[in-house]
Amino acid sequence: MIAAVAAAQLLRFGDGAALVHSQTLNNVSYSLISIALVAIWIGMLSVFHTRSPRIIGSGPEEYRRILNATMRLFGVIAIASLLFRLDLARLYLAIALPMGLLGLLLSRWAWRRVISSKRARADCQTSVLAVGARHAVRTLAETFERGTADGYYVVGVCVPHFTGRRGETITVGGREIPVLGDEDDIVAALEFCGADTVAVTATEHLGHVGMRKLAWDLEVHDVDLVVAPGMMDVSGPRLSMRPVAGLPLIHVEKPRYHGAKSFSKRSFDLVFAVVALVVMSPLMIAAAIAVKMTSRGPVFYRSERMGLNGKPFPMLKFRSMVRDADQQVAALKHRDEGAGVLFKLREDPRVTRVGRLLRKYSIDELPQFINVLRREMSVVGPRPPLRSEVASYDGSVHRRLLVKPGITGLWQVSGRSDLSWEETVRLDLSYVDNWSMVGDALIIAKTLRAVAAGNGAY
Repeated sequence: MIAAVAAAQLLRFGDGAALVHSQTLNNVSYSLISIALVAIWIGMLSVFHTRSPRIIGSGPEEYRRILNATMRLFGVIAIASLLFRLDLARLYLAIALPMGLLGLLLSRWAWRRVISSKRARADCQTSVLAVGARHAVRTLAETFERGTADGYYVVGVCVPHFTGRRGETITVGGREIPVLGDEDDIVAALEFCGADTVAVTATEHLGHVGMRKLAWDLEVHDVDLVVAPGMMDVSGPRLSMRPVAGLPLIHVEKPRYHGAKSFSKRSFDLVFAVVALVVMSPLMIAAAIAVKMTSRGPVFYRSERMGLNGKPFPMLKFRSMVRDADQQVAALKHRDEGAGVLFKLREDPRVTRVGRLLRKYSIDELPQFINVLRREMSVVGPRPPLRSEVASYDGSVHRRLLVKPGITGLWQVSGRSDLSWEETVRLDLSYVDNWSMVGDALIIAKTLRAVAAGNGAY
């Protein structure tokens, strides 16, 4: 912030001799204005708790608080300028505030990467004492194991009807977590394992009286109390808390697939696809020439996929395999390395030399922007399924067909072909239930990084 404000003053005035002209105050040097601006900015960030340990390294919430604090600062400056009739230089503010905001976000992003790296090595973590039924605490621990970047690590559990047998454990991901007691031993277990947070799930054994008593007992300890409602893959914007008759109720909003959100997504898809096709046209022309000159067959491969509400459509890709690749599937079935109903081979003999390069960096998928223009696909969405996949879906997996399939999605930025079938389905269903334009923008940004790395593509 200091660098941004100093740069704005230097670029606008060249030195600190310039004055702010005011009808109600004496003329003030911009050097003092710059000092005041930094002080107020720091104060706004403090008011919005942008350095709270609960959100450091969490990503979206941390960025949102920084953005809100800076936007409120704009408002404070506008009101102060109006009340005190301050003639502030617009170019000075136009440089200082955006540059400072960008610097804050970039620095937090860099530190988030550092923290994520440390947490992947079991450092900088929040140790958790999980309380609840065995199946519930096991699910909670498994969820925390998947989200290593969030830094929650279960070090002990308390379960109802604990027998008191020494050495009893719950195994999660090959790691044994000790059982330290039942719901009446939480404080003693906390002192033994030294956890930073108590996470309660499946609270029926405690009841509302037990939960209140637990909150009171933990007041004297420097720990957080969190309650896991047992709902999976529901994003924050769909959740709201409202107390009713003294009972805190979590309201879960229904997913929205129509109306203004759907219109904004279609508009975004159209604009993004046009821009992508224009920008990528030289690369696509080069890819088309390479495909045609290195192997016999058409440039494009049309694969039938199931779209919105299970309607089939021909998905376009640059051909990356030999011409009769589909007829060779039966002969290679015994070597299948795919997940679930997906047929995949890491070293597929049908893939051409050029095709291997196209697949690694997802260049073969660029023609799918034509499918987006034809309103058959979206830029971001669930993975486009085959007809055979859809035929094997159970009731819940059919929810993937409530939105258009995407060129990229959570599956693309979370491992691509390395994902298990169950994880692919979970990510797709999570996207269907929680999609938003902000989420789509984040997925696109992560896609660029995943494609550049070339991991998980074969």
